Amino acid sequence: MILPIYLYGQPVLRKTAVEVDLNDATLKTFVADMYETMYNADGVGLAAPQVGKSVRVFVVDSTPYKEIYPDHEPFKGAFINPTITDRFGQDVPFAEGCLSLPKINEEVVRKSDIHITYYDENGEFHDCDINGVLARIIQHEYDHLEGKVFTDNLSQIKKMVLKRPLNDIAGGKVHPAYKTMRR
Repeated sequence: MILPIYLYGQPVLRKTAVEVDLNDATLKTFVADMYETMYNADGVGLAAPQVGKSVRVFVVDSTPYKEIYPDHEPFKGAFINPTITDRFGQDVPFAEGCLSLPKINEEVVRKSDIHITYYDENGEFHDCDINGVLARIIQHEYDHLEGKVFTDNLSQIKKMVLKRPLNDIAGGKVHPAYKTMRR
């Protein structure tokens, strides 16, 4: 089922998400709905707060980056109750966008590598290092679980420049091609 994507201005995007019960009978269906919603909106990642649930779940599929980065090994997976325990490596700038902030793309600097622990959709525990574009996608989605959006990582000047476009999104003046939820 395609879920509505909550746009900038929705309070759920600013809450710190809580852990989800791994034995929740609806979890697998929710993860499947998140994938369907992400693909419908042409995204590479989607966090639960973006579909109105303040729980620590996100999905990613880095396959679209294979064209840009031929050495990238595509990854599709769900991250349940994740914890990034370290961010290391080089500072890498990259133009990011977000399904909750349509039509805004800005260069964000993030670390090239992370160490993360999480459960997948089958309840299997993972404890690993991840690098490259996948590390970037994960950091972006993880920020959503912490009540942050990518524009929070920008300079004060950039934030001032984006104030009006962000207010337009929050005020319902931006209409993406996918199903959304507004204030």
